[in-house]
Amino acid sequence: MPDAHAKKNNLGTGLLYFYIHFVTEVICFFVLGRYVGTGPEIWIIFLLYDMLAFVPQAMIGYVSDKHRKLPLGLIGLVLLAAGLLLSEHVQSPFVSLVVLCLGNCCTHVSGAEVTLRSSKGRLSHSAIFVSGGSFGVITGQLLAKTSLASWPLLILAATAVPFVICARMFLEDADGGLEKNCAEFNYSKEDLGALAVIFMVVFIIIVRGYMGYGIPTSWKKTVWQTVLLFVTMGIGKAAGGILADRFGVRRVAVASALLALPFLILGDRLIVVSLTGVMFFSMTMSVTLALLVSVFPNHPGLAFGLTTIGLFLGTAPVFFFRFSTYLSNCILLCVLTAVSVGFMLFVIKREKRDAGV
Repeated sequence: MPDAHAKKNNLGTGLLYFYIHFVTEVICFFVLGRYVGTGPEIWIIFLLYDMLAFVPQAMIGYVSDKHRKLPLGLIGLVLLAAGLLLSEHVQSPFVSLVVLCLGNCCTHVSGAEVTLRSSKGRLSHSAIFVSGGSFGVITGQLLAKTSLASWPLLILAATAVPFVICARMFLEDADGGLEKNCAEFNYSKEDLGALAVIFMVVFIIIVRGYMGYGIPTSWKKTVWQTVLLFVTMGIGKAAGGILADRFGVRRVAVASALLALPFLILGDRLIVVSLTGVMFFSMTMSVTLALLVSVFPNHPGLAFGLTTIGLFLGTAPVFFFRFSTYLSNCILLCVLTAVSVGFMLFVIKREKRDAGV
């Protein structure tokens, strides 16, 4: 009976932080969307957003690991609301951007800490939490194109407060409570040094970050096609963790990366084919997080922050350079995928159910 209760609570943290993550991205991309077209410096705003929202999460995660009673989720929501208000009343977008990004960092790290610590080594809980962001990004972008005032989003932020409190209660109610570590995450090979694992996993994350922008999608011409793209990404992220728990981390990681490539390349003008590839491609997210937590079982916040640094390193080059031809882009995707799969096979330990991989 206690185990069944713990499983219920564990699943609850993932679902609760799905909504919190959704709210976070709605607010951030609502504000960013309102800045679109304000001048030639707009690309700098988006680059700064990626840098300020991704890079500090490792440091904030480390602080959270050390001070586990810190109400990081609530702090994040307050900062998001403050950033939203500043975007309305302060002329410079950079002031609100800094506050928004700090709020974004706090809710992300809080979600990672709670879902990872309460999951007993399973990937699905954090995968469900992270998947909420894709739905929030597209929702925020769509709302930014309307005449909606900012105050309804303040109410939206307020609705996330009880979700943060309930998720914290679930964690405190689970075995180990706030002091729970992540020793059950044991997916990387023991004979590899920590630095080797970190290097290879962060490289895989960098590749995923770059490919998120480099996927050939000439079919994406309408708003609803863009919505389908983000929804598919969200479904893929959640499915990756759920399937890894069911069929094995190594098997799902390698299969999803290999299956994604032909669909992504051949789906440049075919939406169904392309979206199939996007779903497979998104499934590796939970695996890379689990591998880094395996290296830092006492510091899941820091481990999560390393994944976001990898994403920034993967997306940053796109602001300055992109391959101009379809062929060159496809060749790069093939090379990057091959190296990533090689690293996965080298890093991820075999489980009994992975005997054939």
